[in-house]
Amino acid sequence: MPTQTHMRREIDEIPDAVARLLDRSARDLKVAGLALREKDPAFLVTIARGSSDHAATFLKYAIELTAGCPVASLGPSLASIYGARLKLAGGAAIAISQSGKSPDIVAMAEAATAAGAVTVALSNSLPSPIASAATHAIDIQAGPELAVAATKSFVNSIVAGLVLLAEWTNDASLRSALQDLPDVFGKAVALRWDDFAAGLGDAESLYMLGRGPALAIASEAALKFKETSNMHAEAYSAAEVLHGPVALVEDRFPLLAFAARDAAESSVVEIVDSLAGKRALAFATSDNIRAACKLPFVATGHPLTDALALIVPFYGFVESWSRSRGFNPDAPAALKKVTETR
Repeated sequence: MPTQTHMRREIDEIPDAVARLLDRSARDLKVAGLALREKDPAFLVTIARGSSDHAATFLKYAIELTAGCPVASLGPSLASIYGARLKLAGGAAIAISQSGKSPDIVAMAEAATAAGAVTVALSNSLPSPIASAATHAIDIQAGPELAVAATKSFVNSIVAGLVLLAEWTNDASLRSALQDLPDVFGKAVALRWDDFAAGLGDAESLYMLGRGPALAIASEAALKFKETSNMHAEAYSAAEVLHGPVALVEDRFPLLAFAARDAAESSVVEIVDSLAGKRALAFATSDNIRAACKLPFVATGHPLTDALALIVPFYGFVESWSRSRGFNPDAPAALKKVTETR
């Protein structure tokens, strides 16, 4: 295995990749945002799979919280397999695809555009079929990503969506927070979660917790454990974990709660502290925890960018964790970089 993996290099590139996106795609994002403002959609749908679908989930919460527009995730097979015709003329759609050529994502984006929706494609590959399928195409400017596990492209997909949202709603505070992200991420990539690594030991399963946008981060983190380390990890809402999954939480069962500086922080902290009180091995990204163990994080001053910043130190942790377990995070078993599903 190389002394430095592609995955580690790509994590370290996140600050520069975000700066590049904010510079080079600013005009296209502004045009697309103004189109959404003019459309004033009654609803918005997202079209994505894998890490891109986690990015879409993050944007769902961000859009609902900021624009007040309800968001639903569409199954791409509705168009590619079932040939369904959806009534989308009064709405908008965001399609996210790193490669820009997954047939089912492209087919659903084409169907949304044909139905009359304002469609925005977020892709790391332009020109591409997804760009041709959408009303507006945005290059997320992540640059070449060689590791199978997506990192900088996941972050840039969300940043592009948040810039789009800021332009759509003319949100000055979000716009300002986004401009600060290269510096924020520069600090975040240097954070180390050694205590979490030491605490996990020989654990074979764990829970990732979050609420709101941070739930999408928890989902992405769980996927990365599976992809890079063959480790069973499940993501749950910090509230829903108490409704059944908590039955598996026993002595030293590991939990990681992604808590952002937002309206959900206090409830997440209360829940993770209660689980720590049941002898779970609980970690959280909050200064307010009492019984759980604190993990370092970078506060951004805005609830949405604060939640997004949490994934960066996790990426650094899981890349190191994968290598420590004898895996190559650049080449997970049975996985390939681009999966073209119909």
